This record gives sequence, C-alpha cells and structure tokens, in this order.
Amino acid sequence: MPDQSQGDRPSWSRDLALLALLFGLLYFFQLGDSALVNPDEGRYGEIPREMLATGDFVLPRLNGVLYFEKPPLLYWTVAGFMKIFGPDELAMRATPALFALGGVLLAYAAGRRLHDRRTGLAAALVLGTSILYFALARILILDMAVSVLMSATLFCFLLGVREAPGWRRRWFFYGLYASAALATLTKGLIGFLVTGAVMFLWLLLFHQWKRLRPLYLPSGVLLFLALAAPWHVLAAQRNGAWAHFYFVREHWERFTTTEHGRYEPFWFFLPVVLGGLFPWMGFLWPAVRAALAGGWARRRDNADAWFLVTWAAFIFLFFSKSQSKLIPYILPVFPPLAVLIGAWLVKVVEADARPRLRAGLWVFSVVAVVLGAGIAYAVLVPGLIRHAAQMHAVRADGLYSAFALIAGAFAAHWFWRRRHAFAVVLTMAASVTVLLLALGHAQDEIARPGTRDLAYTVKADARPGDRVYHYHEFFHDFTFYAERTVGTVGYTSELELAVDPAARASGRFIDDAEFRRQWNGATRLWVVARKDDVKALFADPSFRYYLIEDSRSHYLFSNQP
Repeated sequence: MPDQSQGDRPSWSRDLALLALLFGLLYFFQLGDSALVNPDEGRYGEIPREMLATGDFVLPRLNGVLYFEKPPLLYWTVAGFMKIFGPDELAMRATPALFALGGVLLAYAAGRRLHDRRTGLAAALVLGTSILYFALARILILDMAVSVLMSATLFCFLLGVREAPGWRRRWFFYGLYASAALATLTKGLIGFLVTGAVMFLWLLLFHQWKRLRPLYLPSGVLLFLALAAPWHVLAAQRNGAWAHFYFVREHWERFTTTEHGRYEPFWFFLPVVLGGLFPWMGFLWPAVRAALAGGWARRRDNADAWFLVTWAAFIFLFFSKSQSKLIPYILPVFPPLAVLIGAWLVKVVEADARPRLRAGLWVFSVVAVVLGAGIAYAVLVPGLIRHAAQMHAVRADGLYSAFALIAGAFAAHWFWRRRHAFAVVLTMAASVTVLLLALGHAQDEIARPGTRDLAYTVKADARPGDRVYHYHEFFHDFTFYAERTVGTVGYTSELELAVDPAARASGRFIDDAEFRRQWNGATRLWVVARKDDVKALFADPSFRYYLIEDSRSHYLFSNQP
C-alpha cells in the first residue's frame, strides 16, 4: 500500500535528514581536492567566473567569446557559490553534488509515496550508490542538474495524477511546471519536450486521460513562462545570432546530424546503463518483470509501474536515436529504474525469497571479482599505468577497492547461503561504497592532467602588456585559474567566433604565421601547449624559446627569459 499516513513510522524528516547526511558525506568526500578537469569542468567553471567579472548574466562567455550552447541556470548557481565561498574547486562542484543529493531524496520521496517507507529507502540506496550516478555527482557538468530536474517533473506528474483535486494535487502540478522550466533553463528544450513526451505517451497508451484533470494548465503555464521565458527573451533581444544558434544548431542539428563529432552506434547506451547501475544491474530485469506482472492485459491496473518503465524506455530510445551521444546524457533513466529495483528488493527481502536474488547476486559477484582483480593488477604491475608516480599514488586506493569488491562478492554469497537476504543487499552496498570512497580519494590522480599550476605561474608573473596564447588547443581550466582570457594559435573550434564580431576583431585568435611574427617581436609571449603538440616546433632550430615550467602533459614556454 502507498505510504500515506505517518502513524508510528519514523517521520519523513528523520529519513530525509539521515539520507542527506549519509549521501552528503559520500558525495562531498574530498570533493574539492582535485583540480578542474578539461574540457567540461574548466568550461563550466570559467563561464560563471566571466559572468562575475563582466557583470553580464544574460549572455554567457567563454574566454571572452559569446557562448550560446546552453542556457544559464548552472552558470548562475555556480557563480552564486563562487561569490559566497570563493573560486575554489569545492564551490565549483557543490552544484552537481547538491543536485545529486536532491535526486536521492527525490527517489526516496517518490518510492515512499508510491509504495512505502522501505521502498523509498531502498530506491534512494540504489540510486545513490550506482556508480555512474556517483561519478556524475562529483563532476561539474550540466547533466546531473538537468536529470534531477527532469526527474522532479516526471515524479511530480505521477504523484499528482494519483491525488484527488485539492491543494496537494495542485502543488504537485505546480512542482511539475516549475521543474520543467528550470530543466529548460539548464539544458534547453529537452527540459520540457522530452518529459512532456513521456507524459503524453503514457496517457495515450494506457488511457489515463481521466486522471489528468485538473492539471491547472493556465496558472501552470504562467508559472512555467515566468521562470523559463525571461532569459530567452533577453538573450534574443541582446544578440541577433542567438536564436538561430540556440534553437537550430544546438537543438535540431545536434539531434539529427553528426557534425558535433559525438556519433555512436544505436546500442551505445545499453552497456552504459547496465554498467552504470553497478552493483544493482543484475536486479534490473527481474524488477521490471515483477513491476509489470500481468503484462499488457493488466496495463491499466498497473499504470503507475508502466509510467516508470515508459519514462526509462522513452528517454533511452530518444537518446539512442540521437546522432549526438555522450555517456552522461542517459542519466535521467536512473531514477525510475532505482524506484523499480528498490520496490523489488523490498518485496524479496520482506518475503525472504532468497532464491530470487541468485541471478542478480551472481552478476554482481562476477563483475565485482573481475573489476577488483583488474584494479589490483593495474596498480601492482609496472607499466600498465603510464606514469610510475601516478601508479604509486593510486596504489593504496586501488588495493582497498579491489579488496572491498572481491571480499564483498564472497561475503554476499556467504549471507545468501545462510538465508540473510537483507544482509546480502547491505553487503553489496557496503562494498561498492568503499569503491566509491576510494575513487573520490584518488580523483586528483586519475583525472586527466590539467594546466592549473601553469596558470598560477602566469597569474603571478605575467605583466600588463604580455600576451598569453594556447598553442593548437584551448585549455578551459587555464583561464579559470589564471583569471584572464587568452589567445589561441591555430585553433578556434569550440570558441564560436562566428557569432561574436568583437572577439573576431580582438586579434587574440591567430594562425601559425602570425604567431611566428609575434614571437620575434618585442612583446613577451607566454604559451601553453601539450607536449605532443610542440615536438615539431621545438625541433625547429630556428625557433628559440625559454621553457618556464612543465607538468605531466603540458609546457609553459616564452620568447623571453
């Protein structure tokens, strides 16, 4: 039965506080210890920094160039944390971590209202400890925020249509409209088009139209427009090129063409979802099968479970059809799957139906042992990790996680043989939690090398009038840490100069011939480059340079000592 009364059960506030504490500790564990990673974290840190520096919160800029690819909600939230706490990594990553925490609490609330308290807790556990969800909770990108807001939209819809007319139903629908608006302000039109398609498809296929009324449409649309429309109107007024770039290039062409260079085969997201659900992926199929018991013939009686399946299936197929695919895009399917798996686990544990765990437990065990053995091998055998210092730095974390995974696999089977189904689930959660904490601790070592230290050198030593260039690349994190815009040599790519005449005329974006001319001039140049990109340049005997500093993957050099 759905959890409607409070009675003698632990209060909502107690559960929410406990989940917020536990998952807050997990997601914020050493969150600010590693440098921002290129390109995404550097980009989504630099744009808010430039908003604060310029005072322009309508038209985003990246390296001083207008950047129209995404709406500004994430930039605004990051800028807010930066303004309050300063421009450090913890303030930058607080936004995805807090959204992820909100998503866990949302899964709890949805699971509890759809089923009962235990299902809410199980859904929160499944979602919060899924390895892909954890990883994206700690990376400054758009996808965690838009996933949680889309999930809020769809959960509000499902819970709203279950309510009789009244204040509770009204607030669920207002939550739907507000969440859809905020999702639109985070990543564009998918914020309401995709969620709207899920709702419409469910209403159509399962003949749930009677449950739709009242949907508070006039006031709800006004709420949506009040939140989502002002920025779009202001952006269109401020720049004539914005509308075509934003609506055509960043929505239609991204979905229908391969020009963004993110093409993957149709089945790309299948292993992403299954692997990303680790350690729970072995329970996905039995959970879906149990939720849809009775099949199509009982679809009206089982409409709520069908909504969760429709949600996951439609979004999975939508992004699979898209010609532009990246792993984080599929994150919105995880909340409904977590509720389905959580509900199934609770039924199995309460019924002490131990045999029903066998297949999923074997999937977990095989993956855990293989993954644990692979991690141990990688950190113990010289040469598998390219840099010896990096291997030694991550060795302890690798061995801890390998032991936790392998021991967890055997311990879960030990509990299974002794008929402790609840202990099996807790053991799986505990073993993967150790893995997640180890990943968090080693994040700085396993991340792609950036240019933070080189940026600090330029920030401290560059004089007014010096020019700073990035050679054949643009390093997003550099501009954030150096707190300045740069020029580029033989590279524009993501920097959309076509929509920014002022940036084109700035003289900061030059070709190799102009770079050579300036190199021999009187102005001091500071240049950052990947080591592999300057091998030919440094081998040229006519090119004289002074190496100022180097890191694992980059050089900082100059035409003057």
